[in-house]
Amino acid sequence: MQDPNEDTEWNDILRKKGILPPKEDPKKQEEEEEEEALALQQQSIVKTYESMTLEELEENEDEFGEDDEAAMEMYRQKRLAEWKASQLKTKFVEVGEISAQDYVKEVNEAGEGIWVILHLYKPGIPLCTLINQHLSVLARKFPETKFLKSISSTCIPNYPDHNLPTIFVYHEGDMKAQFIGPLVFGGMNLKVDELEWRLSESGAVKTDLEENPKKQIQDKLMSSIKSSIQTRKDSDDSDYDDDD
Repeated sequence: MQDPNEDTEWNDILRKKGILPPKEDPKKQEEEEEEEALALQQQSIVKTYESMTLEELEENEDEFGEDDEAAMEMYRQKRLAEWKASQLKTKFVEVGEISAQDYVKEVNEAGEGIWVILHLYKPGIPLCTLINQHLSVLARKFPETKFLKSISSTCIPNYPDHNLPTIFVYHEGDMKAQFIGPLVFGGMNLKVDELEWRLSESGAVKTDLEENPKKQIQDKLMSSIKSSIQTRKDSDDSDYDDDD
């Protein structure tokens, strides 16, 4: 069988009449194959940079074309923002213990955008122990907030015991709220969600509670009192009717 790509006079006649397809150019075909392979490689790279880490983006920077530079920069900034957010969210997961020597560094110089909750306590005071337990729970729930505790006498010399427990709330080194003394916390009946609400009011944590848990208890108490008063009134009215 005659090769249609063979360079003969008869094949040229057949090509002119459209019986045979145009003669293939091996060099052109090779160039097209190379361009196709390069395009596939570039397409593969472009598809993968969306899932690359910051380090991978830097390592493969030379592999991208000019058309990808804008997209590359966008994804680099996105990865950088995600990394910063990740660092922030995983930075604080427990209540740290500090002394007076650590105060400036850990509280006043905590960093940009950082909320700090500092509990001054003393061993042997039950409400202080309860609040430390609650703060441990909240520290895990709100890892973006820095929770600290310090024995009052080691942090602030001669700090009065009757002011304990004390909670100071700081943001970027400035005090935003303070809770001083047992009455502020409601005594040993303090629940962890009630403390969470109080701290959220200062801005230190972003709670998912829709309303003050203490209000629910107060509403139930008021409802119970009203019901008791109404029952007593109905009973008195019944006794009055019987006397008549």
